[in-house]
Amino acid sequence: MTDQHNPSPHLRAVPDPDTELVVPKMVDNPNLPDAKVTVEKRKPVLAGWLTNRRDFTATARHAGANLGYAALFHGVRVPVYSARLAARSPRGACRFVASVNRWVWDREAAPLRAFAVRNEDVEEYMRLARLRSGRIRLRGLVTLVAAVFGLGFALWLYVLAPAYLYAFAAGGVLLLGLGGQQPDEQVIGPAVLKTEVQKLTGSIVLRGLDSIGNAKICAAIKKGGNMNGLRFTSEIVRDGPGYRADLDLPYGVTPEDIMEARKPLASGLRRKVGCVWPSPDPSEHEGRLVLWVGDKPMNETTKPAWPLAKSGTVDLFRPVVFGNDQRMRDVAVTLMFASVVVGSIPCMGKTFLMRLLLLIGALDPRSQLYAFDFKGTGDFSALEPVCHRYRAGEEDDDIEYVVQSLRELKDELRRRAKVIKDLPRSRCPESKVTPDLASDKSLGLHPILVGLDECQVAFEHEKYGAEIEDICTDVTKRGPALGIIGLFGTQRPDAKSLPTGISANAVLRFALKVMGQPANDMILGTSMYKAGYRATMFSRSDRGICWMAGEGDDPKIVASAFVDAVAAEAIVARARAAREEYGNVTGHATGHGPETGTGVDILADVLKVIPAAEKAVWCERIAARLAELRPETYTGWKGESVTAALKPWGIKTGQVWAQADDGKGANRRGIERADITAAMARRDADRAA
Repeated sequence: MTDQHNPSPHLRAVPDPDTELVVPKMVDNPNLPDAKVTVEKRKPVLAGWLTNRRDFTATARHAGANLGYAALFHGVRVPVYSARLAARSPRGACRFVASVNRWVWDREAAPLRAFAVRNEDVEEYMRLARLRSGRIRLRGLVTLVAAVFGLGFALWLYVLAPAYLYAFAAGGVLLLGLGGQQPDEQVIGPAVLKTEVQKLTGSIVLRGLDSIGNAKICAAIKKGGNMNGLRFTSEIVRDGPGYRADLDLPYGVTPEDIMEARKPLASGLRRKVGCVWPSPDPSEHEGRLVLWVGDKPMNETTKPAWPLAKSGTVDLFRPVVFGNDQRMRDVAVTLMFASVVVGSIPCMGKTFLMRLLLLIGALDPRSQLYAFDFKGTGDFSALEPVCHRYRAGEEDDDIEYVVQSLRELKDELRRRAKVIKDLPRSRCPESKVTPDLASDKSLGLHPILVGLDECQVAFEHEKYGAEIEDICTDVTKRGPALGIIGLFGTQRPDAKSLPTGISANAVLRFALKVMGQPANDMILGTSMYKAGYRATMFSRSDRGICWMAGEGDDPKIVASAFVDAVAAEAIVARARAAREEYGNVTGHATGHGPETGTGVDILADVLKVIPAAEKAVWCERIAARLAELRPETYTGWKGESVTAALKPWGIKTGQVWAQADDGKGANRRGIERADITAAMARRDADRAA
């Protein structure tokens, strides 16, 4: 009974179902060996910058730039240096004579001889005296020979080559000037004044961790660390433009706890908050912290050029570099099989990031682009030459164009589902688009990217908002497997602006600066703010820097590549050439827009209601005739509806003279029948091609 009521701390009570007695069971196995299990982790043979081509190039370029600048800096100042050295040469000459005199007369051994005299050590003194006598004879002879030879050489140069004598004399004066410099008054100073960044040490790291106020960390530091699990797992090393420290946190503390307290940590480290980037180590346990401390804030560090800015194409099924992390290492994103959400407050780089992702899509010659800019400023205008559908604006005719385009996309989504369902398992084993299927033009399963910037404008539209939301939600849920990628950008990420059906199913999420927890979690996902992934920590100067979630196990900080409108146009021109070679220039890029309605040919219907005898007809009369022709489709149409429907086909309205119902003639908005027939001819020719 004693054992039952006072069990050992290493025993666990296990009830026996037969006797209903508590039987002690040993937990610690005494037969286990005492030796600890050691896991070996080899360090790289070569430094990281030697094995990475980009890092090596950057390091060599930096060293070469410094060397070239120093050479130019000092080269310009050679006359000034020469004058300063000449002014110091008398002092240098005196120092030279004094040094030679001290060397010849063996003055350095004088204290030893004086010590022997004070101790009345006759034997030692005589030995030192004999040694001094021999040194003086030898050194005096050397000095005499050097003086005679130097004087003779100077006379010889004076007679035969006086120019060389002047050169030697000038060199001698400069050398004497160097000897005459004062330690605190150097003639030649540094070309680059370096601002010293305090070296990261273990004590500084512990000081920073102690400053965040975590009770477990503070207790572990006071007790020496190892008793509570706090320890450095490797030496602090240079890692890119900064320092890296790997350490185990106290038991029960996670890297997310440190990430939440970035500002106090930066204060303890005496660095700007943009320099301090704590993160977990996915390859280790949940208590391992990787603390990277940069020399400069991320937004002040020069980023490498985007690899695709000058050349190259893209395979959307493979990862593509689109930015850099804090260490300026490449960060890639895989757009296929994912929908994308981008959110931030205004003027933080959201539209630039969306345009960059669409540029990546444009560089895959197989893809089709749908680019809709509801801000109306033309930020996506550089993409027009490669867009299948493009629109900028929020007017009613713009929204109608988008709705017509999305209806096409919905029909395309259904068609793709049927095509994949009918394919044999040998060609489509996973029931989704593959690179081989996307490259087969006969199947029409090429990648499609649909970008909606300021998507809240479309979702909140009074007439078409619900329909646009339904189609975009369907694209987000079913589109990735069918090769359709939705990109949604908003500066107001709430449930109304970014519907739950989209935000909950988007795989890739990019959160630039936001103002609060709801917006943060709406973009990155539920509880991301609590886990320490906070886009609220970015400052207004951190443009283009975001948290990226969905690519890999954990979110990461990324600075997207900066591509302005001019550079985007050059990239699009290259993408257009690749598409022309591949044979994939369609839709808006060829001057054609979407058809109105479902299964309705607006051009054919308009042509039907304009007899051949009429050269031009008012738009309001065309709307009335269309309503009589197809009431289920055109009822309620007005003259403006006809204008908006025909605009994507390049048909412009003009003033048309005709008689009104009262018999009087008047000029009103209308179209010419010849324009309709010409548009139909162009469309049919493109379809045939």
